[in-house]
Amino acid sequence: MVEQGKILINEHVGKDIWRMELKAPWIARKARPGQFVNVRLSEHTDPLLRRPISLHGIDADNGIICFLYLVVGKGTKMMSKLENGDHLDLLGPLGNGFSTAFQGRRAVLIGGGIGSAPLYPLLEALKAQKKDVTLLYGVKDQESIVCLDLYKENQAEVIITTEDGSAGEKGFVTAPFEALLKNGGIDYVYACGPGAMLRAVEELTLQYGVDGEISTEANMGCGLGVCLSCSTPGKDGKNRKVCTDGPVFKMGELAYE
Repeated sequence: MVEQGKILINEHVGKDIWRMELKAPWIARKARPGQFVNVRLSEHTDPLLRRPISLHGIDADNGIICFLYLVVGKGTKMMSKLENGDHLDLLGPLGNGFSTAFQGRRAVLIGGGIGSAPLYPLLEALKAQKKDVTLLYGVKDQESIVCLDLYKENQAEVIITTEDGSAGEKGFVTAPFEALLKNGGIDYVYACGPGAMLRAVEELTLQYGVDGEISTEANMGCGLGVCLSCSTPGKDGKNRKVCTDGPVFKMGELAYE
């Protein structure tokens, strides 16, 4: 479904990080945590291809969706210049989202940088099911920490790590995560972020015999499973299409080559 999303808010919230709210009633009603939309700047042909952006907020009642995006190239720089009332051409919701029907009560959510964006709708869904949630949030520095108040307002325990030690614990999320695993009581793990982090988190999760899911990223052409530009290898030797088989996969499914 293609929908013209009307921009309600487009604000700078962190180092090269922007938050955008859009009125997109159809997508908001259909979307699930972990899904994404393919975005094209209205009335522009350059950049030509759409850009996949995860859903950071889903408000079905009010018909609003939210993005967190990092300004890294021409397309996202153009997005950051858009104003309230402007429109984006949205294709979605796309992809395979998170499942929330795990046995037990306690979930650990692990986010790395801007890759943590899909975790907030997931938190809301888990809290609606009365689950206990701990968020491990790893970034490079204090300036990269954004929107944590949303998690705290939903009664999530939040543990921050920064690579330079400017906030929270110094280091990577894997250290406090392994400490939590050693203490036990974790029923399910969700992780979003860069590939190196996902691989390390997955190794620990499986080592301690816990189930979970990861959300990965890939360059996409169509977002519909046709162009195959987002293919990634699975451990069974078969390729997966991140756009349609993912972006959410069971831990232990991908090969991380």
